[in-house]
Parts: sequence; structure tokens; C-alpha cells
Amino acid sequence: MGHQVALTFEDGVTKVIKVGDYETVMDAAYKARINIPSDCRDGACGTCKAFCDSGTFDPGDFIDDAMTEAELEKGYLLTCQAVPESDLAIQIPATSESAKTSASTFTSTLQTLDKHSDSTYSFTLAVDNRDALAFLPGQYVNLKIPGTDLERSYSFSNGPLVEAASFMVRITPDGAMSEYLRDRASVGDTIEFTGPYGSFFLREPKRPLLLLAGGTGLAPLLSILEKLTESAAPPAVHLIYGVSREADIVGLDWLGTYEARLPGFTWDLIASEPGTSAPHTGYVTQIIEPHHLHDGDVDIYLCGPPPMVNAVASWLETEGVTPANLYFERFAPKEATGGDAETGAPVPLEKMAEQGDTLTSEAAISSFETGHLDFRKEDSYAHLDARMGLELAATELMVGRLSEQQLLQFRRLAEATTVSVGTGTVLDPEAYVRTNDEFHEYLFTICGNPMLLDSYRRLEVYAQMAATFREGTVIFERVAQDHLDLVAAFEANDKERAREIISAHSRDAKATMAGAIDARERSL
Repeated sequence: MGHQVALTFEDGVTKVIKVGDYETVMDAAYKARINIPSDCRDGACGTCKAFCDSGTFDPGDFIDDAMTEAELEKGYLLTCQAVPESDLAIQIPATSESAKTSASTFTSTLQTLDKHSDSTYSFTLAVDNRDALAFLPGQYVNLKIPGTDLERSYSFSNGPLVEAASFMVRITPDGAMSEYLRDRASVGDTIEFTGPYGSFFLREPKRPLLLLAGGTGLAPLLSILEKLTESAAPPAVHLIYGVSREADIVGLDWLGTYEARLPGFTWDLIASEPGTSAPHTGYVTQIIEPHHLHDGDVDIYLCGPPPMVNAVASWLETEGVTPANLYFERFAPKEATGGDAETGAPVPLEKMAEQGDTLTSEAAISSFETGHLDFRKEDSYAHLDARMGLELAATELMVGRLSEQQLLQFRRLAEATTVSVGTGTVLDPEAYVRTNDEFHEYLFTICGNPMLLDSYRRLEVYAQMAATFREGTVIFERVAQDHLDLVAAFEANDKERAREIISAHSRDAKATMAGAIDARERSL
């Protein structure tokens, strides 16, 4: 029979492969023409080490130089040795491009179009070569809008085994997809899309689940619910659906069907605007009950706009609740900066190139930011190491290429980070985390390499810092000066000096994060 194994790459691309009963992950990947990192193929070098997000496996034979028992206990495996014992989700420490694979392109036909209200439409697509479309519940694709060269990102609202691909869209006056669906779409239209993408997906359920949806953030959670109906013994699941207005309340009949199809499933609805038909008025955190949290033995899946995601994370911290896992996906309208209102799809690369000196990190952020809010030191170290690698790559590309105006903006961003730190402590954590992210992201926004920019934005450094830094957090004294020195190295076209600063900065940043995480854990 074998098992399904999802390989998620650093650039967000996911490939699902079939692995035989006695077959290693690496052998199956090569059969699928996916060249994941390898060297010895004998459990001796560690080149193929990856992190298993979900599922169980036989680790096979390996030596400590390749992987330690402690790493195995944390969830790491060697793809050249690991044999799946269930379906797996594995994070591959490489880009899809380096693995000589890429997101797949599909052609589909618009099958149905449902106008639930002025603010929300849903539609289904009949996909050509449907058997080749393998995705994880919660993931998204980029759809090309017919008659344009524009793409927009949407999460599947159907389960992986459902034949038709379905999606929900927030309709806005000037949205590109909104205009197509509202004014031009006809059943039978051809729509192309690429994917799947995203690290927001259902892991193997080991405990009760709490699903929190904001608006059309309901879509990926419907996909998760559909997947759970396939389980012989599904966990207890409670879903809270939050909307703003009466017109935003859609999909209640869908949720009703899962009450019958999914034992142990319950749900509730809340609207922030008074006077709606919702049974509660306010925000999702107001109707999270203690029994939904199971004393922290719960996995939370959260999808909605940034204020909602941030509010839930802050509420959990204030309440002293540390869930076993908190997975999130957040999206934000960015129409004011050239993005798309209905999903907040990313600003086009051309616009970033033209406005690289003035476009802020917040304005340019991608529509979907997905991740796993966790505070283990190992996770923080891994993301800081990944950031360092990306920055070194961007340095190779950009030293000697920045214009005077770009260097001036780079220095302005560096100087902005100095205001929020004192001598060895953080004075204003919110301002520092924001300005620090804007500084580190700048080179990626102007380097003209979308792969580097996308990979940077998928890191969780910002979320980890925001969750751990407090007023008075101890930080290495050279942190702000490093930013200024890095700009000086770029001004002097000194590539080696820039590399030295980036490497040392990453080393000391890991020590800072370790201390911040320890302080956070002591305070809980």
C-alpha cells in the first residue's frame, strides 16, 4: 500500500510522493524525479537530514555524526534511511529549485460560481489531470485571473480527495479577482493555477483541535474538516468562526454538514458588528472556553487577518495558555500599496523594483504568511541560520549594485533600529521588532530575486522575536551598530566585511534569542 509523504521546500512549494512499504523517503523522491539533498546515502553524513512535522517512521541506521538520538527524538530524520510507518509531512532544508522540481501548473474549468453575498463568492474548478494535484488540507495555490497576467492566492476549501477544487473569495470594489468574478466570469472559463504552497496544513492529529477562522479564513479550515472525516477515530474538534458584518456570514450550511459527518465536532459563530444574526457579538477570543483548550493539550489552527492572528497569540499569552502547537495563516488587504484588496496578494515585483526605496516591509508583505508559532531554541536557531544564509546570498548579489538613493534608504532603516534599544536591553520591543525586520528585509525587496524574497518572508524570525521580546529583554550590545556597520560595508563595496558582520550578527542573535526564550518560559 505505502504512504503519502509531503515534502515542503524552503520556498513554500510542496510535493506529495508515494512511498512504498519498505522504501526510504529518498528513494521514492528520486523515483519522482525530486533531487532532495544527499551525499553518502548510507546514514553517515547528515546531508539529507530533515524535520518531520507529522507522522511516524522507522529511522533506519545512522551514526551520531549524521544525526544524534536527541535530534531523532525532536523529530528529525535522514531521508536516505527513514521508512514511513504512516503518512508524513517533512520540511526539506532546500528550495524546490535546488531540488530540480517546482510548483506544478494546472489547467481547470470554472464549474460553479456561487454569490453568497456582496462580500463573499465561492467557486469550484474542474481540474485537468486531477490525479496529479496532490495537496495538504490548508494549503493554497496561485490562480491566474482570466484575461490578465495577474495572479492571486487562495486556499482550497475542499479536501484533498474531493474531485472539484473549491475556493472562497472576499469581494472588494477594486479587487482584480473580484472584478472578474463579479462582472465577467462564466461557467466554462479556463483558469490556470500553480501550487500547492504554504506550511499551514493539518498535521497528524494527536490531540483535540481548536480551529479559529476570520472571514474567508474559513476556507482552509473547511479543507481540514473534510480531511478529518476520513479518519476512523477523529479527535474532538471545536471551530470558532468570526466575521465583521451580516453580509460576511456564509458557509453555515457547510459547517452544519460536518456536525453529522464528523463525530465530536462543534462550532460557534461571532460577529464584531452588533445586530447581526450571529449568536455572539465581539471577537473570537471572547468565546474560547477553558474546555476548548484542554489545559494546553490542544493543537490550534488559526486563519485570518493579521490583527486577529496577533490578538489570539496575545490572548493566549495573557491567559497563560501554551498550546501544544499553534499553526497560523494570516492575510491582509494591501490595495493602498498596489496589492490586491480581496486577499492582500503580494505587490508585483515590478512595483517593488520601482519603489524599493520607499515601499515598507508592511506594505510589501505577501498575502499569506504561514507558520508554526513555537518557541523552542532549536527552531529559533534554525530560522536565524536560514536568515544568515539568505543574507549572505543577497550580499553576493547586491554589493556594488546599490544606487545612492538605495544606500541612503538602507542607512535610514539601520538608524531606525537604534532608537528602540539601549545599552544591552530592548527599550520598545514592538518598535524594535518592526524596524529590525524592515532593515533585514530591505536587501531582498530590491535584489530582483523573488525566490530570495519569498524564502525570507517564510521565516519565523519576526514572529519569534515579537513573541519573546519584552521591555528590558537583554540583547547583545552591538546589535544596532552591526546594522550601521553593514551599511558602511555596502557603501565601501567591501563584500568580505559585509559577510563577517552578517555571520557574527547571526551568532550573537542566537544567544539573544536563547536568553529571551528562557526569560519568557520563566515568566509563564
